[in-house]
Amino acid sequence: MTPPVRVALAASVRTLPRGPGLAYEPKFDGHRMVILREAERVVLQARSGRTVTAAFPDLAAAARQLPPGTVLDGEVVVWHAGRTDFALVQRRAAATPARAAALARTLPASYAAFDVLELAGLDVRAHPYARRRALLVDLLVPLGPPLQPVPMTTDPELAETWYETLPASGIEGLVVKRLDQPYPSGRRSWRKLRHTNLRDAAVIGYTGTPRRPLALVLVLTGEDEETPLLSSPLSPTLRTDLTAALRTAPLAAPDLPTVTAVGLGETPYTPLDPPLTAEVRHASTRHPPPEVLRLRTDL
Repeated sequence: MTPPVRVALAASVRTLPRGPGLAYEPKFDGHRMVILREAERVVLQARSGRTVTAAFPDLAAAARQLPPGTVLDGEVVVWHAGRTDFALVQRRAAATPARAAALARTLPASYAAFDVLELAGLDVRAHPYARRRALLVDLLVPLGPPLQPVPMTTDPELAETWYETLPASGIEGLVVKRLDQPYPSGRRSWRKLRHTNLRDAAVIGYTGTPRRPLALVLVLTGEDEETPLLSSPLSPTLRTDLTAALRTAPLAAPDLPTVTAVGLGETPYTPLDPPLTAEVRHASTRHPPPEVLRLRTDL
């Protein structure tokens, strides 16, 4: 198997799926990563297909323990103060090769593997998930951290307990798979249940200036009515992240569109094309404004 590898995707659901033949995994808050252990080298691939090996030398070194011809799918996370910290994963992913080695010592990464696509040169994507899961556990448990299989259960009651109690550890929700399902490359055949006040949004514009953005204009994903919303004011960290992302953005047109903001009325904003993606905390359109938690530069 050669990069780029098309990864499986998940469709959002609002309630916990139940029924026979289902498996439940916690959804970690990190960056999607495919590990390819080739005959002579290790390649780390982001969800986008971009090679990120140089940014994670600690995981590349650990992956050399895998048999040549092995391909894993999972999430790279960084633990801090007892929970996964997405901002630290972003910091690791953005590091230059010269800086990456130092960060690997101070902010070591962990790899939460949830699937095996190839093992010792054999493509196992056509095997049912239950078989791939067994292969994954047999492969990684003897190796130990930082390469680890994610927890899995077939008990919906335990899965519901995970969903309610694990967010304090940085777990976003659950991913649900069928035990008899082949690996669905490039398709949204898995299901994900995330906590209802967290969701992704398309960033279609911003207020302020490119050097000092103030707020984001958002379209919430999964909404029937795609009405733009103005976010709450950005934190200093988010302003810095957005300023970096806007360096290659085209110049604004002279006639700016407007968004209706609560308490502000019609507010002009600079549009973005293509849009960015952000994770926001927002229960519903009845409770504006959404709070921007981070830019999803991993997508």
